[in-house]
Amino acid sequence: MSSPASAPALQVRGLSRRYGGREAVRSLDLTVNEGDVYGFLGPNGAGKTTAIRCILGLIRKDAGEVEIFGEKGIQARRHVGAIVETPAFHGWMSARDNLRLSAAYAGLSQGVDAEIARVVDRVGLTERVKDRAGTYSLGMNQRLAIARALLGRPKLLVLDEPTNGLDPQGMREVRELVRSLALHDRITVFLSSHLLAEVQAICNRVGILSEGALRAEGSVGDLLAAAASPTRIVEIGATDTALLQAVVATFAEVKVEGPGAEGRLRLRLEGLEPAALNRRLVEAGVEIESLVPEKRNLEDVFLEVTTGSPR
Repeated sequence: MSSPASAPALQVRGLSRRYGGREAVRSLDLTVNEGDVYGFLGPNGAGKTTAIRCILGLIRKDAGEVEIFGEKGIQARRHVGAIVETPAFHGWMSARDNLRLSAAYAGLSQGVDAEIARVVDRVGLTERVKDRAGTYSLGMNQRLAIARALLGRPKLLVLDEPTNGLDPQGMREVRELVRSLALHDRITVFLSSHLLAEVQAICNRVGILSEGALRAEGSVGDLLAAAASPTRIVEIGATDTALLQAVVATFAEVKVEGPGAEGRLRLRLEGLEPAALNRRLVEAGVEIESLVPEKRNLEDVFLEVTTGSPR
Protein backbone atom coordinates (compact mmCIF):
# COMPACT_ATOMS: atom_id res chain seq x y z
CA MET A 1 0.00 0.00 0.00
CA SER A 2 1.45 3.39 -0.95
CA SER A 3 0.72 6.44 1.17
CA PRO A 4 -1.03 9.45 -0.36
CA ALA A 5 1.40 11.92 -1.89
CA SER A 6 -0.02 14.70 0.26
CA ALA A 7 0.06 12.76 3.56
CA PRO A 8 2.23 14.27 6.32
CA ALA A 9 5.16 12.22 7.56
CA LEU A 10 3.48 12.13 10.98
CA GLN A 11 -0.05 13.16 11.89
CA VAL A 12 -1.21 12.91 15.52
CA ARG A 13 -4.81 13.70 16.47
CA GLY A 14 -6.26 13.72 19.98
CA LEU A 15 -3.53 11.55 21.50
CA SER A 16 -4.06 10.98 25.24
CA ARG A 17 -2.43 8.76 27.84
CA ARG A 18 -3.22 8.50 31.56
CA TYR A 19 -1.30 6.99 34.44
CA GLY A 20 -3.86 6.50 37.18
CA GLY A 21 -5.33 9.91 37.89
CA ARG A 22 -2.61 11.79 36.03
CA GLU A 23 -3.04 12.70 32.38
CA ALA A 24 0.51 12.53 30.99
CA VAL A 25 -0.53 13.46 27.45
CA ARG A 26 -3.71 15.46 26.79
CA SER A 27 -5.45 15.56 23.41
CA LEU A 28 -2.19 16.02 21.53
CA ASP A 29 -2.45 17.21 17.92
CA LEU A 30 0.67 17.74 15.86
CA THR A 31 1.79 17.53 12.26
CA VAL A 32 5.26 16.71 10.95
CA ASN A 33 5.57 17.36 7.23
CA GLU A 34 7.75 15.29 4.94
CA GLY A 35 11.23 16.82 4.91
CA ASP A 36 10.88 18.50 8.31
CA VAL A 37 13.43 18.44 11.07
CA TYR A 38 10.82 18.87 13.79
CA GLY A 39 11.84 19.77 17.34
CA PHE A 40 9.56 18.37 20.04
CA LEU A 41 10.17 20.51 23.11
CA GLY A 42 9.03 20.63 26.69
CA PRO A 43 10.30 20.80 30.27
CA ASN A 44 11.10 17.62 32.18
CA GLY A 45 7.88 15.79 32.94
CA ALA A 46 5.95 17.51 30.14
CA GLY A 47 5.06 14.15 28.55
CA LYS A 48 7.45 14.12 25.59
CA THR A 49 8.75 10.57 26.03
CA THR A 50 5.28 9.24 26.86
CA ALA A 51 3.94 10.83 23.68
CA ILE A 52 6.79 9.35 21.63
CA ARG A 53 6.21 5.89 23.10
CA CYS A 54 2.52 6.14 22.20
CA ILE A 55 3.33 7.33 18.68
CA LEU A 56 5.67 4.39 18.17
CA GLY A 57 3.23 1.88 19.65
CA LEU A 58 5.58 0.99 22.51
CA ILE A 59 2.85 1.71 25.05
CA ARG A 60 -0.92 1.79 24.72
CA LYS A 61 -2.60 5.13 24.06
CA ASP A 62 -5.94 5.82 25.75
CA ALA A 63 -7.31 7.86 22.86
CA GLY A 64 -6.34 9.40 19.56
CA GLU A 65 -4.98 8.48 16.16
CA VAL A 66 -1.47 8.29 14.74
CA GLU A 67 -0.74 8.19 11.02
CA ILE A 68 2.72 7.82 9.52
CA PHE A 69 2.83 8.67 5.82
CA GLY A 70 -0.92 8.09 5.71
CA GLU A 71 -0.81 4.63 7.33
CA LYS A 72 -1.85 3.40 10.78
CA GLY A 73 -0.88 0.60 13.14
CA ILE A 74 1.81 -2.00 12.58
CA GLN A 75 1.87 -1.31 8.84
CA ALA A 76 2.96 2.29 9.50
CA ARG A 77 5.93 1.32 11.65
CA ARG A 78 7.89 0.06 8.66
CA HIS A 79 8.53 3.71 7.80
CA VAL A 80 10.14 4.53 11.17
CA GLY A 81 13.55 4.21 12.78
CA ALA A 82 13.82 5.36 16.39
CA ILE A 83 15.97 5.97 19.44
CA VAL A 84 13.94 6.26 22.63
CA GLU A 85 15.76 7.35 25.80
CA THR A 86 19.22 5.86 26.45
CA PRO A 87 20.25 3.31 23.79
CA ALA A 88 21.65 -0.01 25.02
CA PHE A 89 23.93 -2.55 23.35
CA HIS A 90 25.62 -5.78 24.35
CA GLY A 91 29.00 -4.46 25.42
CA TRP A 92 30.79 -7.79 24.91
CA MET A 93 29.66 -7.98 21.27
CA SER A 94 31.16 -6.02 18.39
CA ALA A 95 29.20 -3.14 16.93
CA ARG A 96 28.69 -5.20 13.78
CA ASP A 97 27.26 -8.15 15.72
CA ASN A 98 24.96 -5.84 17.66
CA LEU A 99 23.65 -4.52 14.37
CA ARG A 100 23.25 -8.05 12.99
CA LEU A 101 21.14 -8.92 16.02
CA SER A 102 19.03 -5.78 15.57
CA ALA A 103 18.57 -6.57 11.87
CA ALA A 104 17.32 -10.04 12.79
CA TYR A 105 14.85 -8.61 15.31
CA ALA A 106 13.64 -6.20 12.61
CA GLY A 107 13.06 -9.07 10.19
CA LEU A 108 15.79 -8.08 7.73
CA SER A 109 17.02 -11.19 5.97
CA GLN A 110 18.32 -10.10 2.57
CA GLY A 111 21.62 -8.24 2.11
CA VAL A 112 22.13 -7.76 5.84
CA ASP A 113 25.91 -7.33 5.67
CA ALA A 114 25.63 -4.75 2.90
CA GLU A 115 22.96 -2.88 4.87
CA ILE A 116 25.12 -2.88 8.00
CA ALA A 117 28.07 -1.61 5.99
CA ARG A 118 25.87 1.18 4.61
CA VAL A 119 24.58 2.44 7.96
CA VAL A 120 27.95 2.14 9.67
CA ASP A 121 29.57 4.16 6.92
CA ARG A 122 26.77 6.71 7.13
CA VAL A 123 27.47 7.43 10.80
CA GLY A 124 31.26 7.30 10.44
CA LEU A 125 31.99 4.12 12.39
CA THR A 126 33.44 1.88 9.67
CA GLU A 127 36.91 1.84 11.23
CA ARG A 128 35.55 0.79 14.63
CA VAL A 129 32.75 -1.58 13.62
CA LYS A 130 34.72 -4.68 14.68
CA ASP A 131 35.39 -3.27 18.17
CA ARG A 132 33.32 -4.29 21.15
CA ALA A 133 30.46 -1.88 21.80
CA GLY A 134 31.58 -1.69 25.41
CA THR A 135 34.72 0.19 24.32
CA TYR A 136 32.72 2.96 22.60
CA SER A 137 32.54 6.50 23.94
CA LEU A 138 29.12 8.03 24.61
CA GLY A 139 29.26 9.87 21.30
CA MET A 140 30.18 6.72 19.37
CA ASN A 141 27.47 4.82 21.21
CA GLN A 142 24.92 7.40 20.10
CA ARG A 143 26.10 7.21 16.49
CA LEU A 144 25.82 3.42 16.68
CA ALA A 145 22.25 3.86 17.93
CA ILE A 146 21.50 6.08 14.93
CA ALA A 147 23.04 3.44 12.65
CA ARG A 148 20.69 0.88 14.19
CA ALA A 149 17.73 3.21 13.65
CA LEU A 150 18.72 3.59 9.98
CA LEU A 151 18.55 -0.14 9.25
CA GLY A 152 15.93 -0.80 6.58
CA ARG A 153 16.03 2.76 5.19
CA PRO A 154 13.27 4.41 7.26
CA LYS A 155 11.58 7.55 5.92
CA LEU A 156 10.99 8.97 9.42
CA LEU A 157 13.65 9.06 12.15
CA VAL A 158 12.43 9.58 15.73
CA LEU A 159 15.16 10.66 18.14
CA ASP A 160 14.45 11.10 21.86
CA GLU A 161 17.14 13.33 23.44
CA PRO A 162 19.91 12.23 21.02
CA THR A 163 22.59 14.50 22.54
CA ASN A 164 21.75 13.82 26.18
CA GLY A 165 24.93 13.35 28.24
CA LEU A 166 27.32 14.06 25.38
CA ASP A 167 30.29 16.40 25.58
CA PRO A 168 30.39 19.41 23.19
CA GLN A 169 32.30 17.42 20.55
CA GLY A 170 29.82 14.55 20.70
CA MET A 171 26.90 16.98 20.53
CA ARG A 172 28.38 18.62 17.47
CA GLU A 173 28.90 15.27 15.73
CA VAL A 174 25.32 14.18 16.35
CA ARG A 175 23.94 17.58 15.33
CA GLU A 176 25.85 17.53 12.04
CA LEU A 177 24.81 13.94 11.39
CA VAL A 178 21.12 14.70 11.94
CA ARG A 179 21.33 17.75 9.69
CA SER A 180 23.06 15.67 6.99
CA LEU A 181 20.49 12.86 7.19
CA ALA A 182 17.71 15.37 6.61
CA LEU A 183 19.48 17.28 3.85
CA HIS A 184 21.24 14.53 1.91
CA ASP A 185 19.26 11.38 2.74
CA ARG A 186 15.88 13.12 2.61
CA ILE A 187 14.87 11.57 5.94
CA THR A 188 12.20 13.37 7.97
CA VAL A 189 13.39 13.82 11.58
CA PHE A 190 11.26 14.10 14.73
CA LEU A 191 13.62 15.24 17.46
CA SER A 192 12.85 15.51 21.17
CA SER A 193 15.26 17.65 23.16
CA HIS A 194 15.58 20.09 26.05
CA LEU A 195 18.68 21.73 24.50
CA LEU A 196 17.03 24.70 22.87
CA ALA A 197 20.11 26.09 21.15
CA GLU A 198 20.63 22.70 19.49
CA VAL A 199 17.02 22.62 18.32
CA GLN A 200 17.19 26.16 16.96
CA ALA A 201 20.38 25.24 15.07
CA ILE A 202 18.97 22.22 13.23
CA CYS A 203 15.14 22.29 13.27
CA ASN A 204 12.87 24.12 10.84
CA ARG A 205 9.65 23.48 12.82
CA VAL A 206 8.93 22.93 16.50
CA GLY A 207 6.12 21.97 18.83
CA ILE A 208 6.22 22.96 22.51
CA LEU A 209 4.59 20.63 25.04
CA SER A 210 3.68 21.65 28.58
CA GLU A 211 1.74 19.57 31.12
CA GLY A 212 0.93 17.03 28.43
CA ALA A 213 -0.64 19.49 25.97
CA LEU A 214 0.78 21.16 22.88
CA ARG A 215 1.03 24.90 23.61
CA ALA A 216 2.62 26.13 20.38
CA GLU A 217 3.58 24.74 16.98
CA GLY A 218 5.06 26.29 13.87
CA SER A 219 8.22 27.18 12.02
CA VAL A 220 11.11 28.44 14.14
CA GLY A 221 11.04 31.73 12.23
CA ASP A 222 7.31 32.25 12.78
CA LEU A 223 7.54 31.52 16.50
CA LEU A 224 10.46 33.91 16.92
CA ALA A 225 8.61 36.61 14.99
CA ALA A 226 5.30 36.11 16.80
CA ALA A 227 4.00 38.85 19.05
CA ALA A 228 6.05 38.77 22.21
CA SER A 229 5.67 40.42 25.57
CA PRO A 230 6.00 44.22 25.74
CA THR A 231 9.38 43.72 27.44
CA ARG A 232 12.39 44.35 25.20
CA ILE A 233 16.12 44.30 25.90
CA VAL A 234 18.41 46.73 24.09
CA GLU A 235 22.02 47.84 24.43
CA ILE A 236 22.83 51.50 23.76
CA GLY A 237 26.17 53.18 23.22
CA ALA A 238 26.54 56.97 23.52
CA THR A 239 29.35 59.52 23.33
CA ASP A 240 28.51 60.62 26.89
CA THR A 241 27.62 57.59 29.01
CA ALA A 242 26.96 59.67 32.13
CA LEU A 243 24.41 61.81 30.27
CA LEU A 244 22.81 58.66 28.82
CA GLN A 245 22.40 57.19 32.30
CA ALA A 246 21.01 60.42 33.70
CA VAL A 247 18.43 60.78 30.94
CA VAL A 248 17.42 57.11 31.04
CA ALA A 249 16.81 57.40 34.79
CA THR A 250 13.96 59.82 34.03
CA PHE A 251 12.10 57.34 31.81
CA ALA A 252 9.58 55.27 33.74
CA GLU A 253 9.45 52.62 30.97
CA VAL A 254 13.19 51.95 31.10
CA LYS A 255 15.21 49.96 33.63
CA VAL A 256 19.01 49.78 33.59
CA GLU A 257 20.11 46.13 33.58
CA GLY A 258 23.83 46.88 33.76
CA PRO A 259 26.78 47.09 31.40
CA GLY A 260 26.45 45.61 27.93
CA ALA A 261 28.97 44.62 25.29
CA GLU A 262 31.59 47.05 23.95
CA GLY A 263 30.90 49.68 26.60
CA ARG A 264 27.17 49.89 25.87
CA LEU A 265 24.44 50.24 28.50
CA ARG A 266 21.99 47.34 28.78
CA LEU A 267 18.37 48.43 29.21
CA ARG A 268 15.02 46.70 29.73
CA LEU A 269 12.12 48.41 27.99
CA GLU A 270 8.57 47.98 29.29
CA GLY A 271 6.07 48.87 26.57
CA LEU A 272 8.50 51.19 24.79
CA GLU A 273 9.77 50.45 21.31
CA PRO A 274 13.52 50.89 20.63
CA ALA A 275 12.80 53.48 17.91
CA ALA A 276 10.76 55.58 20.33
CA LEU A 277 13.52 55.34 22.95
CA ASN A 278 16.09 56.45 20.38
CA ARG A 279 13.96 59.46 19.43
CA ARG A 280 13.45 60.54 23.05
CA LEU A 281 17.15 60.23 23.82
CA VAL A 282 18.11 62.35 20.81
CA GLU A 283 15.52 64.95 21.80
CA ALA A 284 17.15 65.04 25.26
CA GLY A 285 20.54 65.80 23.73
CA VAL A 286 22.10 62.32 23.93
CA GLU A 287 24.36 61.50 20.97
CA ILE A 288 23.67 57.84 20.18
CA GLU A 289 26.53 55.77 18.74
CA SER A 290 24.71 52.42 18.61
CA LEU A 291 21.40 50.84 19.54
CA VAL A 292 21.35 47.04 19.46
CA PRO A 293 18.05 45.24 20.18
CA GLU A 294 18.50 41.78 21.67
CA LYS A 295 17.10 39.16 19.33
CA ARG A 296 14.58 36.68 20.66
CA ASN A 297 15.66 33.07 20.59
CA LEU A 298 13.89 29.77 21.09
CA GLU A 299 14.60 29.88 24.81
CA ASP A 300 12.58 33.11 25.10
CA VAL A 301 9.65 31.54 23.22
CA PHE A 302 9.90 28.35 25.28
CA LEU A 303 9.76 30.23 28.60
CA GLU A 304 6.87 32.39 27.45
CA VAL A 305 4.88 29.34 26.35
CA THR A 306 5.65 27.01 29.27
CA THR A 307 5.69 29.48 32.19
CA GLY A 308 3.61 32.35 30.87
CA SER A 309 6.40 34.72 31.89
CA PRO A 310 8.50 36.80 29.49
CA ARG A 311 12.23 36.49 29.60
